[in-house]
Amino acid sequence: MNTAKLFRNGKSQAVRLPKEFNFKGNEVYIKRIGPGVVIMPKDDPWASLAQSLEKFTDDFMAERVQPSMDSREAW
Repeated sequence: MNTAKLFRNGKSQAVRLPKEFNFKGNEVYIKRIGPGVVIMPKDDPWASLAQSLEKFTDDFMAERVQPSMDSREAW
């Protein structure tokens, strides 16, 4: 796992990212999740989702345990 340096810029905290983690553009989305922070590119925030979906194998969840269907009264 790579690391990045934290530093102060006035009253704000900043992160100095290594070159291989550079983002395009001037802004990113940030979200706190528990004690961590996720940084997403603002120009294409869905790209990481699309890329992660490609990593699933064809047999992903091919055999899964489904609960039985509840019987419901017709209208």
